[in-house]
Amino acid sequence: MTTNFAAKSLTTTALVFAALALGAPHLHAQQDDSNVRPPVTADDIRIVERAKQILSSPAVWNRKDDRKCPATATTYSLYCALEKASDEISNHFEHREAAMQEVRFVVDDIARNRKYEHRLMNYNNDPTTKLADIQHVLDVAEVNIRKRLAEQDKAAQTKH
Repeated sequence: MTTNFAAKSLTTTALVFAALALGAPHLHAQQDDSNVRPPVTADDIRIVERAKQILSSPAVWNRKDDRKCPATATTYSLYCALEKASDEISNHFEHREAAMQEVRFVVDDIARNRKYEHRLMNYNNDPTTKLADIQHVLDVAEVNIRKRLAEQDKAAQTKH
């Protein structure tokens, strides 16, 4: 019981470094992998829902994202809304967490012909992107996360 409690209290980064020390070198590469697809949780749904609430009107949407998200901000880009939502829901933020990644994958699908260096920032800043587009991306990401969560739950049930 003590081991499980201690492991749960470590941050994701600490767990990655612990795994590396124990001989799991692929984890470091995965953390930097822009296409990594971590397992989803119910928190990921709440993160996307909260990001949609944060980006509820044009008055709060920051069209000029630089991926710097100060705590004192009064406007939010897509990236910063997800970061803020992650902080509020799970009390931490990871650049490659499941909710962020699912939104990136939706941007990939929607903006298939555009080659963005930073998908969330560049899609947010694209002059053709409207707030309704941002909301749509979040809606689709939420549906995708719900589907993946159901698939994960089903797979876990079939193992037992």
